[in-house]
Amino acid sequence: EDGDVASLADVIEDPVPLVVIFNKKKHDVSLPLSAKMAALRLEIQRLTGVPPAMQKLIYKGAPKLDDAKTLRELGLSSGSKLMLVGSTLDDVLNLEVPPPEQLKDDKPQATKEPICKQKLHQKVLDKGVPEDAIPGIRNAKDSLPDVPLSGMVNKSGGKVRLTFKLELDQIWIGTKERTEKINMSSIKQVISEAIEGHEEYHIMALQLGTTEASRYWIYWVPAQYVDAIRDTILGK
Repeated sequence: EDGDVASLADVIEDPVPLVVIFNKKKHDVSLPLSAKMAALRLEIQRLTGVPPAMQKLIYKGAPKLDDAKTLRELGLSSGSKLMLVGSTLDDVLNLEVPPPEQLKDDKPQATKEPICKQKLHQKVLDKGVPEDAIPGIRNAKDSLPDVPLSGMVNKSGGKVRLTFKLELDQIWIGTKERTEKINMSSIKQVISEAIEGHEEYHIMALQLGTTEASRYWIYWVPAQYVDAIRDTILGK
């Protein structure tokens, strides 16, 4: 019955154009703003093949779009752009199963010493908080700012700036030498840990491949942005 009521409301109101960006392609969708998010997800499945359960939709950095709410309640309007991160069923079925040796390597992780105590990272941390670091706030959760995040360093101690290009589904990692443009959907995992003695900052790693060697390490990430970075990249 609820469905009938919703469809009656949809008939009364004109559809508006929306844009869904998936794998760098734009998909045009038209729905009334009185339609529920669940209806938009079904339309997106028709266009992209990504089932609703696997859709991670990002709109203006909002962490979660509630299926039971209308598009209007979620702040969407004519011409709004949403970013879709997700896998089609074919993608999921074709996932490679890691070899047993790799699984074995991953298990001891839990018993390892804290990341900040490992020699590789201690060398970077011993240089102290960068002068231009953004002030960190422990136990806080803030949305990503509109400007790039700067004042962090990489493994070689070089300055790092992170820019989130949601419309391209990319994160840009800028150093003095160059800017790496990475598709967020290619980042398998985001690892982070508070820095002992400086808990207002974290060490963070972006997992770009399947092994530990393919992690891009970033130091002195302000604690208040850690969750927002992870959710934006992984599309939570």
